[in-house]
Amino acid sequence: MVEINDNDVAIVELGGVKKDISLALVEGVVVGDYVIVHVGFALTRLDPEEAARTLALMAEAGLMEPAA
Repeated sequence: MVEINDNDVAIVELGGVKKDISLALVEGVVVGDYVIVHVGFALTRLDPEEAARTLALMAEAGLMEPAA
């Protein structure tokens, strides 16, 4: 998550694409947290290790560029 705005709206970034999402379903997230997003809503927060594994799997599957 790269930014949190008013009204439980945040900006997330994946592969250089930024998107507004709702934080209405999760509590206590802060800038820098990783979240699972579905249809514009953050569903849950991931710990950094799990997020790194998930991003690596996505890159391996060709769904995004490998992390730098």
